[in-house]
Amino acid sequence: MGPALARPLDEVTGSGTLRVALYAENAPFSDMRDGQPVGIDVDVARAVAKALKVALDLRLVDAGENVDGDFRLNLWRGDLAGSPLADLMLHVPNDKMLGLRNEQVFLVRPYFEQHLAFAWRRGSMEGFDSFQDIQGRSVAVEGNSASDMQLLMAEGGRYRETLKHFRNQEDAAKAYLAGEAQILAGTRAGIEAALAEAKAPQDENPIVELALTGLVKSRWDLGGAVRSDSRDLGYAVGDALAALIEGGGLKEICARYGVTYSAPTGF
Repeated sequence: MGPALARPLDEVTGSGTLRVALYAENAPFSDMRDGQPVGIDVDVARAVAKALKVALDLRLVDAGENVDGDFRLNLWRGDLAGSPLADLMLHVPNDKMLGLRNEQVFLVRPYFEQHLAFAWRRGSMEGFDSFQDIQGRSVAVEGNSASDMQLLMAEGGRYRETLKHFRNQEDAAKAYLAGEAQILAGTRAGIEAALAEAKAPQDENPIVELALTGLVKSRWDLGGAVRSDSRDLGYAVGDALAALIEGGGLKEICARYGVTYSAPTGF
């Protein structure tokens, strides 16, 4: 038996439920706390479901080797067990090439611009103005993340020996806050949320963004994705996201987690 298919808008509204897939262990966007899903994307999914006047069926899924595989598993092919497919995935890079090579998927309007950034401990360094300032310092970073790839490839790999790898950005932040590293690398949203949760003053832990040319983007838009035969659902979700942005709701959601809202490019 195959999985229950992702559905167009009339089937979603007719069923009264929107099935949404979010990434697990992806604080501050989606994570489990005390047995409950929490985070920016969780609140965005609830707002979208409310706008569509349906209930929310939320599932947190593990990230695969790449987004293409995540689409295949969660939106259009499914798993071997025949689990119901999601109608919508959030936290998807809104990238033209990603859309072109995944013809089974339709990308939904972006709602957030993700930035790579660093936090550094004032007092342990004189300053942090360029990648050269990393030399000789220890850097806490999530393994196999965009920040990790950026640092591994920067300037011919000269910073490889400075990296301390962790399972996720949350664990990297905890290590940094415990004094195990002088620098924390990750997304600006993740860094801001970690500092806010730990009540660590940002004037003592400045956040910087450094431009670096190369294969790894330092900024990218996040949006949603639906199956290509559910475009009407994608348009409805896009309208709900636009209203959430324009009405200030997304800025308020981000503020709950100590994150500065960053509007997607061109919005």
